[in-house]
Amino acid sequence: MAAFGLYSHIQSNRRRSIVLLAGLFFLIYVMVYAGALVAEALSVDADLATLMQLAWSDFLQAAPFATVGAVLWIVIAYYFHQNMIDALTGGRDVTRSEAPRLYGLLENLCISRGIPTPKLKLIESDALNSFATGMNAKQYSITVTSALLDRLDDTEIESVLGHELTHIRNGDVRMMVIAVVIAGVVSFFVELVFRLWFYNGFSFRGRSDERRGGGAGVAILIAIGLLVVAYILSFVIRLALSRSREFLADAGSVELTKNPDAMISALRKIEGRGELPGATSAVMEMCFDNPREGFGELFDTHPSVDRRVAALVKFAGGHDPGPIALAPQPGDGGGDMAPAGPWGSAKSLPETHSLPGTGDGDTAIPPASPSGEADDSAASGPWGPHRG
Repeated sequence: MAAFGLYSHIQSNRRRSIVLLAGLFFLIYVMVYAGALVAEALSVDADLATLMQLAWSDFLQAAPFATVGAVLWIVIAYYFHQNMIDALTGGRDVTRSEAPRLYGLLENLCISRGIPTPKLKLIESDALNSFATGMNAKQYSITVTSALLDRLDDTEIESVLGHELTHIRNGDVRMMVIAVVIAGVVSFFVELVFRLWFYNGFSFRGRSDERRGGGAGVAILIAIGLLVVAYILSFVIRLALSRSREFLADAGSVELTKNPDAMISALRKIEGRGELPGATSAVMEMCFDNPREGFGELFDTHPSVDRRVAALVKFAGGHDPGPIALAPQPGDGGGDMAPAGPWGSAKSLPETHSLPGTGDGDTAIPPASPSGEADDSAASGPWGPHRG
């Protein structure tokens, strides 16, 4: 990821996105064929070759309906996805009089690039996060949490808004909505076929060996394999669409704000504090940071904050202050303790002290040495000494 040469990366990323989305449609057709193969195996006494031919004939008849169904699903998402997301997250429209600071920062960024200003939405939450949604210029909106506004300063909020604007400018938001919708179709088909199979499996197992025919069992195993592979690939494709774009969005934010240090500081403050109550995994994948992690690097929905910061330090010349501890606020119930993860509470962050005169304790620097002087081994950064 680099702050320069950004647009060539964007074009390449868009081409890959189109290919991946076409692949998701292909997976839907795999679902249909697998379902047809299961249906034929449960109803026809024949060998494997005959069952596969019958399933192919069924697929050719069902494919147009599957295509129409998938397109209809996308049309519904096109017009109503924002309502569904707002219902899950509690997001609401925020007026200029309610958030003049937020509107001013966003409008300045949009004016500087001559792009329309998206709508603004607010979620009343202790989580620190944001995300962009929409399928066209009239629908685009940026949603932020109330805690994000309370805990980040203006330059950091500007960097977060620049990140979300870059997602909109790059077409990431539209692609992610479509990808999530189509992946939802795949998941629905997989669950439907498995439910039907398990429901009819008892009658299938009750048949005599002569009645089943020689190819039914093998046909069902093939169908199950196709379903499992299609489901896993749809999940991986959806994650790939999300992960590759975060580096570009960070770089785009730096290009807009000319302030890599503010982007790094925002990442460090939001790190591990972005879990939105009630949000599904699909919504979290669209967020600025997704603290939910799967099994291993392959299933991480976002690059780690450390990797994103390292890229900004290397290519944009930013400075990393390291993990930032936020001062406790009413309702936090934990102060410097990082939010609990899927395997329990994370370790408490190292002891930190706030900069003199800040008053909020939000920005952390390493503690002084026993002699009372700051550690000279730390390089000086925009927020005080920090370790290189």
